[in-house]
Amino acid sequence: MLRNLSALLFVTAALHGSLSAADRPNILWLTCEDTGPNYGCFGDKYATTPNIDALAARGIRFQHAWSNAPVCAPARTCLISGRWAPADGAEHMRSMVSMPQGHEMYPQLLRAAGYYCTNNSKEDYNLAKPGQKGESEEGRGQDSVWDESSGKAHWKNRADGQPFFAIFNDQITHESQIRRKPHTLIHDPAKAPVPPFQPDTPEVRRDWAQYYDNITTMDTGLGKKLAELEAAGVAEDTIIMHYGDHGPGMPRFKRWPYNSGLQVGLIMHFPEKWKHLAPKGYAAGTASDELVQFIDLAPTLLSIAGVQPPAYLQGRAICGKFPAQAANAFIHGFRGRMDERYDCTRSTTDGRFVYVRQFMPHLPYGQFLNYMFQQATTRVWSDLHAAGKLNELQSRFWLRKPFEELYDLQNDRWETKNLATDSAHLADLERLRTAQDAWMLEKRDLGLIPEAQRLALARDGSPADACKESPLAEILAAAKTAADLSLGAEKLAPLLQSNNATIRYWGALGHLMRGKADEAALKPLLTDADASVRIAAAETLGDTAVLLASANVDEKPYTEALEALNALDRLKDRLGENKAAVHALPAKAPQTVEKRLKEYVTRLMEHIRE
Repeated sequence: MLRNLSALLFVTAALHGSLSAADRPNILWLTCEDTGPNYGCFGDKYATTPNIDALAARGIRFQHAWSNAPVCAPARTCLISGRWAPADGAEHMRSMVSMPQGHEMYPQLLRAAGYYCTNNSKEDYNLAKPGQKGESEEGRGQDSVWDESSGKAHWKNRADGQPFFAIFNDQITHESQIRRKPHTLIHDPAKAPVPPFQPDTPEVRRDWAQYYDNITTMDTGLGKKLAELEAAGVAEDTIIMHYGDHGPGMPRFKRWPYNSGLQVGLIMHFPEKWKHLAPKGYAAGTASDELVQFIDLAPTLLSIAGVQPPAYLQGRAICGKFPAQAANAFIHGFRGRMDERYDCTRSTTDGRFVYVRQFMPHLPYGQFLNYMFQQATTRVWSDLHAAGKLNELQSRFWLRKPFEELYDLQNDRWETKNLATDSAHLADLERLRTAQDAWMLEKRDLGLIPEAQRLALARDGSPADACKESPLAEILAAAKTAADLSLGAEKLAPLLQSNNATIRYWGALGHLMRGKADEAALKPLLTDADASVRIAAAETLGDTAVLLASANVDEKPYTEALEALNALDRLKDRLGENKAAVHALPAKAPQTVEKRLKEYVTRLMEHIRE
């Protein structure tokens, strides 16, 4: 008896003579967590990665591959959907929103083409799975996306002769494993490559050494997976890809959409039989300067499998049967809510220059995140800043952000010298700024719409479907006006009078960013029909009573409460007579909220009560 739909489709097609195992390559993704291109084959002399280096020597490595998001869940949104997470309202860490109507995740398309698809085993897609079966006895309990997604999932369980697509994701390199103890170091901390923006302390050196140790452990596991292919006799029929899900799990790398937080070590290997499907210029041991990004991987995968990528995918196929004709001139990154803390950043690169726009420059880079502060590097860095023992470069992480940043990777690999105000680079700034605006508008970046407002519009549906009529050009202009602190507060007046709630929100936020509240103009917004507008106005005016009205997670939508709690935390030194009321708020979200999201309310309440 056949165990899954893809096997049934494969056998049916085979019986009718429309395909055979020889017609389709197997595809294996060997992925890992929180790992940049810190491998020997990418020139990292501190790394010990013999198996990855050997794979690169047989294939092609991409010198400019970005993960789009510098944290796992929204990065995986781009992977599984082939779409920009901000376009679907899923740019925040663990958003859990619905995909647009009629859209499918790429394994569904592969299964329909007869592939056996397995995932071992992390998902974390930020998206609800479309078309989940369960209405009938036959379909109940079946996964709508994968043939199997678990710690036991394996390509060996496919039907005889059936082509497979399989993911094995190694979590040993995850941020949490840097602080795993006990651990005997393999790499010498004295030789660790500490970046100049972090303090050079024993704690920081030890964390970097353990990060590289974990990569070596991952490399050993990758070697075993490759040996397994050889032993099964399927290596010559299997295309292999390797990459991490974003940059290193260290502060100012993970969670920040600089090149350091987004660049991954993407490697592809095509056996001789399938080289006609490989990227242009493919040869053993080559390095490609092509700009590639995570949203390109779903259409590339489908194209390799002989499946025409559907039009709703927003990336481009790098290679395969249906390669895109035009290369990427730019690739992009984004930062939204990281765990319990909101932020809004977009980044763009042409491969040499990186342009970063901060839509919330009033917030420091290093906002307190409970999870991030469990790492020794973060704590010692914060403590040294508080003690006034850091230099100017190392202190920046704990300060407010500039509206715009521009870095030259060719001369400044660590992205430390901001060229945004350098007249010699005005043309580069304008070129990347224009490209970023065009990308945000073309892909309909919903990240400029506050989360509570956006989900109120979507209700139980897709934010992309619900926000189709949102005037994004006007919203982007409003957000840029608010965040550009070189502009006077008088520019904000028309925003506060807008009929659009998102534009009013940015008008109120613009006053907050400048630290100058126009009380007469903002007071009417304290009773605005939109919760996000009320919260932004209340924080600007220091009205904690209005914030309290939105902060109770037992009474208000979760994201509304989270926005209000963030504002209350920033105002906790000014709570006055409302301090007791804040401390009486529920410390946990109700059972209806997803488990990991509930933790964010708990963490915020702990921080407010300190």
